[in-house]
Order: sequence, then structure tokens, then C-alpha cells
Amino acid sequence: MAKVQIKVNDNGSYRVSGDVELIDAEGNVFETKPSFSLCRCGLSKNKPFCDGSHKGNFESCVRAEKKEVE
Repeated sequence: MAKVQIKVNDNGSYRVSGDVELIDAEGNVFETKPSFSLCRCGLSKNKPFCDGSHKGNFESCVRAEKKEVE
């Protein structure tokens, strides 16, 4: 199985790539491509997918804490 990657884009979506099954709360499967973007701003008209509505309307830069090597 291919490793799944979720990238948090600055001021934008979650970019998902890899062999992923996306399901809703009732267990229904969304049709996806090998790489797709999920909305995290709440403005998309195509939820749960990103449609670019965040541009100029959403700001968030998330960074993982860097771990120091001992």
C-alpha cells in the first residue's frame, strides 16, 4: 500500500495524496482521484473538496514543531 500524505497548505486546503478512501459520516464513499484537496476554510461550494473559494478570504499557516536531535 502506498504511503498517504496530507499536506497543510498555507492559507488553503489540505492536499491529500496516496491510496485513500474518503467516506462521509454515514459511510458513503466519495469518488476521489489519486491526489485531491479538502476544504478547511468552510467556503467551498463543493465540500468536502476545495474549490479555491479560500483565496483572499482565509489565512492560516500551520507549522509542525521542529524536534531537536539529541
